[in-house]
Amino acid sequence: MATYQDLGQFRVPAGFRGRSGLFVQLWWIAQAVLIGLSPQPLHGWRVMVLRAFGARVGKGVKIRPSARITYPWRVSIGDNAWIGDRAELYSLAEIEIGDNACVSQDCYVCTGSHDHRQIDFRYDCRPVRIGAESWLAAGCFVGPGVSVGQGAVIGARSLVLRDVPPARICAGNPLRDLGPRAAPASD
Repeated sequence: MATYQDLGQFRVPAGFRGRSGLFVQLWWIAQAVLIGLSPQPLHGWRVMVLRAFGARVGKGVKIRPSARITYPWRVSIGDNAWIGDRAELYSLAEIEIGDNACVSQDCYVCTGSHDHRQIDFRYDCRPVRIGAESWLAAGCFVGPGVSVGQGAVIGARSLVLRDVPPARICAGNPLRDLGPRAAPASD
């Protein structure tokens, strides 16, 4: 019988997390207590805690207390962006979220995977970029290495494994391009 993977051989590469083990543990405690237990309206408090742990967070950002970020020092969030309830920023590599972008509830932005071609199942991590003014509707999964263009809309429960051009509306699994996103009429 063939052997496809031996998880006993898996090793986290030296320096992979970008901070010491102690710092990572302090972050996990801070996330559980200082962020997770904070009252919903205290967006500024959560932003302050994230910045203290190295996240680059713009002004006017709204982050729900149940949102989770693996390594905040690998996350950049632009002005006025929203991160919804139970959104997960799995930041084994850089995640960049643009100004006025919305990552809705239950979205999973994933920078990390494993190389199934290697017996040791080593990490395969690539950055993710969510463009300014884009919207990831509820429950989307965005995979490693993906860029979502400015103003794009991704429909609820969509699987995003390839780049999405700017100002496109896409949805589904597999992801389909449903057409352009029109700019709103000005008043």
